[in-house]
Amino acid sequence: MKLYGISNCSTVKKARDWLAEHEISVEFHDFKKHGLDIAIAQNWLRQNDWSKLVNRSGLTWRGLPETQKQKICDNASALLLMLDKTSVIKRPVLEKNGKLLHVGFNEAAYSKIFNLSP
Repeated sequence: MKLYGISNCSTVKKARDWLAEHEISVEFHDFKKHGLDIAIAQNWLRQNDWSKLVNRSGLTWRGLPETQKQKICDNASALLLMLDKTSVIKRPVLEKNGKLLHVGFNEAAYSKIFNLSP
């Protein structure tokens, strides 16, 4: 199982703390240190629409020129953006054996994923 994100992201920290508290072992993949493989991003986009993976309320998105934002309209255009600016990806991304389990962090959702009482 892998958790993708950025180590200094507060939401990623909450997810990692929750996982540690519940003694759930995950491999952490830091986008800033290791980037994002195109095959992984393509796999995510096959499972979820780009609008669920691109964080359009984050600083990275808000910092993009309006013309660039308007060009992000489908999975193909989102893929290029996600590879170029990994911090635009909604974090964290929880994955197991290539299957997206959850995007973002929510205690109730994680409890359900891991069959734990909230």
